[in-house]
Amino acid sequence: MTRQMHAETSPDGPEHHPEWGPFGVPLFDGPEAQSLQRVGVIDIGSNSVRMVIFDGAARSPAYFFNEKILCGLGAGFAETRRLNPEGKIRALAALRRFARLAKAAEVSPLLAVATAAVRDAEDGQEFRDRVLAEAGLDIHVIDGAEEARLSAQGVLLGWPGAHGLICDIGGSSMELAELKGSGKVGQRATSDLGPLKLMGITGGKKALRAHIKAELAELTKGFPEEPGRLFLVGGSWRAIARIDMERRGYPLKVLHEYRMTPKGILDTIKYIGKTDLEELRARTGTSAERMRLVPLAAEVLRVLVRKLHPKEIAVSSYGIREGLLYEQMSPALKARDPLIEAARHSEAQSARMPGFGRKLYRFVEPLFPRAKHDKKRLIRAACLLHDVSWRAHPDYRAEVCFDNATRANLGGMTHAERVYLGLALLHRYKSSRTGTGFNAELLKLLPEDQVREAEILGRAMRFGAMFAVANPIDHGTLVYRPKRKELILTLHSDEGRDLFGEVAQARFKALAAAMGVEPIVVGAA
Repeated sequence: MTRQMHAETSPDGPEHHPEWGPFGVPLFDGPEAQSLQRVGVIDIGSNSVRMVIFDGAARSPAYFFNEKILCGLGAGFAETRRLNPEGKIRALAALRRFARLAKAAEVSPLLAVATAAVRDAEDGQEFRDRVLAEAGLDIHVIDGAEEARLSAQGVLLGWPGAHGLICDIGGSSMELAELKGSGKVGQRATSDLGPLKLMGITGGKKALRAHIKAELAELTKGFPEEPGRLFLVGGSWRAIARIDMERRGYPLKVLHEYRMTPKGILDTIKYIGKTDLEELRARTGTSAERMRLVPLAAEVLRVLVRKLHPKEIAVSSYGIREGLLYEQMSPALKARDPLIEAARHSEAQSARMPGFGRKLYRFVEPLFPRAKHDKKRLIRAACLLHDVSWRAHPDYRAEVCFDNATRANLGGMTHAERVYLGLALLHRYKSSRTGTGFNAELLKLLPEDQVREAEILGRAMRFGAMFAVANPIDHGTLVYRPKRKELILTLHSDEGRDLFGEVAQARFKALAAAMGVEPIVVGAA
């Protein structure tokens, strides 16, 4: 049965204090908090039970701990209306473990939320009572409207200002929510289109498809037609996206921000239908429990894509758990750039000279006079991250930098932007990509002019970091004259001239060569 929900007028509804969680638990010290102190969230779903402990920058939290058990609490629900007996045993064991781990890690607070299976089961309250008695965890059951809203908030954690529709599929339910831009969540709806519940549909494939089509017709009422972008949240969607990557031979195995076309995803759904599931499971590393749900989830997605006609489909690794964090952020904190906040935090924790990244950015900024906001934020992030891997062995430092940028759990970046950032950081430490283990296939994700620009940025950071270890702009300034094909370095003082030694000179010439311009030094002795 599909349940339609009211429109959301404000992401910080009147019942929510900006410094407090939805259950009255404070997660941040204040609205301007810069970091988290190990906040834990346990998500008890119809198929999986997961605990995540967040740490790091408040606006872009890192995963200090992340463990999932596929318990299948909702298996067989359609026939019994009760939680799966074996699933309850496994879930209780997992929750006892999670509670002890959280205590040992000094996590405070630890929130436990449950969705459709516990919400709808006849023995849901009995299960909650037992968890409280055995694990000391008070489970908060959220309804479909809250589930949809928190999933949308999770997407906003990684995509500030996102616009489109989010679709969150669990084991026993599927939610739809509208993202209106500027952090606003609009209409929401929930349905019983989770794969575990679809297993109870009798009458074969024809009956199943008719049921899905009827449910989606009701679910999508009132939502924008052709929403532009459809954000997919949930393990079954991620499993399908991983198969799509495998089918396409996609070179970057990062699911978050992975994008697909409607035609591409429909081709992948056909591919799933004619390929042995065990073979797919082995090739993609998908668990047997998850792969069992993939054909049903794929059938739902096929009808959904044909119904909504989105222009683009994007995968979000962020959902309810991240939505719980975003929910308590003040408007000022939500407005911050998650990429820049994560880069700042990383610099503060790991760089040799915290704070130097901002000064380096001011030094190299004149080389990119036409850069718009989206590009400038990448340049800023690169400068903040340029030295965070200095402890790596010098022979592997460039490779480590690239891997960190392209594989790190960072929000607010497309895959192409990951490659751009990784290339810039690689060339911060090495002039050539030869011998770095670099996968040349990744260059297909980035236009040729952007590959060249990332290399120039890397060489600029390489020069600036060598030229002065405090504030390079105090000792020299760069001017780029593209029409004259000149790169001019003006040295300000005797100190600047002394700092412009042989190694710095060589790196300045290498930068100019990469730019295809003549290096000119003004004020040299």
